[in-house]
Amino acid sequence: AESCPFRACMSFVVGGALGGFIGLFNSSIAPHQTAVQMTTRETLIDMRKTIVSNAKQFATIGFMFAGVECCIESYRAKSDWKNSVYAGGVTGAMIGYRAGAKPAVFSAAGFAAFSYAIDYFMHTSSLFNPPG
Repeated sequence: AESCPFRACMSFVVGGALGGFIGLFNSSIAPHQTAVQMTTRETLIDMRKTIVSNAKQFATIGFMFAGVECCIESYRAKSDWKNSVYAGGVTGAMIGYRAGAKPAVFSAAGFAAFSYAIDYFMHTSSLFNPPG
């Protein structure tokens, strides 16, 4: 029902928030180790860098995946599991291409497989589809 730009932007915002939370969690349990103890200010700066980095990464991936999936869904005029697999493949290829063609292929395959697994779980799990 929503437009593709709206879906992509919402995924950007939600992905950024999730990434920020994961960055906060990661930086709180595993701060970067240094030879000397870091001051509180240095620790907070390090935490901010980790939070911002994770937020940007998750926001970018969410934006790309949701935008590509919506475009594929609009093009195919179908809403099925194949859309998320294709979107995962395209998103993975775009992310992996910076490292070269071979990493792009592996990244595309990995993202597509992960997208299929998540889609399968979301459609078959009793957690999301209660009986009755």
